[in-house]
Amino acid sequence: MESSSTGTGTGGARRQATRQKLYEAAVTLIAEQGFSATTVDEIAERAGVAKGTVYYNFASKTELFEELLRHGVGLLTASLRTAAQETEARGGSRIEALDAMIRAGLVFIDRYPAFTQLYVAELWRTNRAWQSTLMVVRQEAVAVVETVLREGVERGELSTEIDVPLTAAAMVGMVLVAALDWQAFQSERSLDDVHSALSLLLRGRVSGSR
Repeated sequence: MESSSTGTGTGGARRQATRQKLYEAAVTLIAEQGFSATTVDEIAERAGVAKGTVYYNFASKTELFEELLRHGVGLLTASLRTAAQETEARGGSRIEALDAMIRAGLVFIDRYPAFTQLYVAELWRTNRAWQSTLMVVRQEAVAVVETVLREGVERGELSTEIDVPLTAAAMVGMVLVAALDWQAFQSERSLDDVHSALSLLLRGRVSGSR
C-alpha cells in the first residue's frame, strides 16, 4: 500500500519504506490466517526484515495493525476527496462527484483487496483494542461523502428529505460490499461494469424511471 514519506531526508524515506513493507506483510498474513494466529516473527520474515525492526517501528503487533488501519483508510479517504475535488474543478455536479467517488472507491478496493477484507471484517467486531481508532478513521471516510451530499442538497441537486449521515454511510457500505462480492463471486466482470451498475443505483434508475 503506497504512502508518502512522513520523514525528511534519506533516513525518513528509508523508515517509511520499511513501514510500507511491514504494512504489506501484515495485511497479507492477517487476511490469510487472522490476527491472533499471525506472529511478529512471521510479519518480519514476510517483510524481509529482522524481528527487531518491527519493534523499532511499532511497539507491538497491535500497534502495527492499528497503524495499518489508519494508513489504509487514510488512503481511501484521500482518494474519495481527490475524486470530489477533481469533479468540482471541472465544473461537475455533486451527483457527478458522488459517481466519481464510487469509482475511486472501486479502484482502491481493486488495488487493495486484502486490506478491504480486513477493514470490513473489523468494523463488526467490538472487542478489539483498536476499535476506537477504527471508528475515527471510518468516520473520516464517511465525512467526505457527507460533505458532497450536503452540498448537493444546498444546490438543489438532491432532495432535502435525505438523511445525509445515513446515506453517506450507506454509499460507503454499498461500494465496499459490492466490490468484495465482485472480487469473490463475479470476478469476470470489469471495474467499468461494476461501476456502471452502482452508478444506476446512485442516479435512482433501478426502478426503470428516467
